[in-house]
Amino acid sequence: MTAKKLYLRSFGCQMNDYDSARIVDLMREKCGYERLDAPEQADLVVIVTCSIREKAQEKTFSDLGRIREIKKERPDMMIAVGGCVASQEGKNILRRAPWVDVVFGPQTLHRLPALLEKRLQTGRSQVDVTFPEIEKFDHLPAPRCEGATAFVSVMEGCSKYCSYCVVPYTRGEEISRPLMDVLVECAQLAAQGVKEITLLGQNVNAYQGKGVDGKEVGFALLLEYVSEIAGIERIRYTTSHPKEFSDRLIAAYGKLPKLANHVHLPVQSGSDTILTAMKRGYTHDWYLDRIAKLRAVRPDICIATDFIVGFPGETQEDFDETMRLIEEVGFDASFSFVYSKRPGTPAADLPDDTPQEVKLKRLQHLQAVIEANANKIANAMLGQVERCLVFDHARRGEGMLSARTDNNRVVNFVGDASLIGQMVDVRITEVFPHSLGGELVQKEG
Repeated sequence: MTAKKLYLRSFGCQMNDYDSARIVDLMREKCGYERLDAPEQADLVVIVTCSIREKAQEKTFSDLGRIREIKKERPDMMIAVGGCVASQEGKNILRRAPWVDVVFGPQTLHRLPALLEKRLQTGRSQVDVTFPEIEKFDHLPAPRCEGATAFVSVMEGCSKYCSYCVVPYTRGEEISRPLMDVLVECAQLAAQGVKEITLLGQNVNAYQGKGVDGKEVGFALLLEYVSEIAGIERIRYTTSHPKEFSDRLIAAYGKLPKLANHVHLPVQSGSDTILTAMKRGYTHDWYLDRIAKLRAVRPDICIATDFIVGFPGETQEDFDETMRLIEEVGFDASFSFVYSKRPGTPAADLPDDTPQEVKLKRLQHLQAVIEANANKIANAMLGQVERCLVFDHARRGEGMLSARTDNNRVVNFVGDASLIGQMVDVRITEVFPHSLGGELVQKEG
């Protein structure tokens, strides 16, 4: 019997990447689907949407329009829409795109097989964008991974309600997975050869999962437990919130060598006025204090962040405060964007009279300064030996491999394919705009 074919397209954050991988596992185990790379021969098309994207709703409906043309040639093909746009739009997706068969939310992806079956039985499209607590993890199959890196979701949702953000409305409030569930998943991945785990959550360092004794376990202690799992050699996490960047979490960097020498700590702005309007819950100086304490235990740690430029009401003085923060911290990288309204958020109603060209000019200046600092950090790595995880063949160059350093840089070097999936030592010999060049350090004996 020929296996049914699944085409899945995912947009947005690493949480969506994780959810998409679990959908593939689920549909393979429960329904016998095999994944393919193009929709033309698919029996099921799944689109996992992201509401962080600008004009996300319209882009979703544009994608659905293209899939509709394929469905005209394959009338039995099923179409399912998941992710945050699905959560926001719900039944409105069916009103605008009645050829869609199933709409499901981030917390109901485990119900996809049942929703598809009900669609076939009733002849009616199905919608389920509810927020059952952490139920989905109890109904997903064991994870499967073929590489040396993997994502593990430890919590869902966010309870911070920043004024510009839709996440609490599309993914619900913070709910943490039980400690043992997370550790079992990490151990299962380690048994498959995974060496680097990235722990995921919309506000991952707010993790408060129940331990075996029923008491809550914080994120720093979770890191300690994951660090004890045999086979796991490096731990990353994203995305964190400065308010939850506790002293205990900072102390973990002093005693857990497996914790990567890189942290993503979104600040969004350096202006106290704008931070208040964003409802971030901290100040410029408070953020600096967190960084100072972190560098006291990891002096060479690389710090990435997020910035929203041109938030409603941002003055030149506010932007200057952001640039001052950038100089004080010395960020290694940033995800930075000009502010765009998200329907349903408080910030969408704020007056905004700053010209778009001014916002774009600010953004370009900010990005140039951070890129210059990133290049400075990269050049300081010349001649150093870095412990790297080899993850694939390099995109260019015969016999070249790609690896990732502890501080999250890609380095390409000549090496045998048998090294893929292994930790190796690489001496940095060249610096390029978005990568490094290196040479394998052969161990003596």
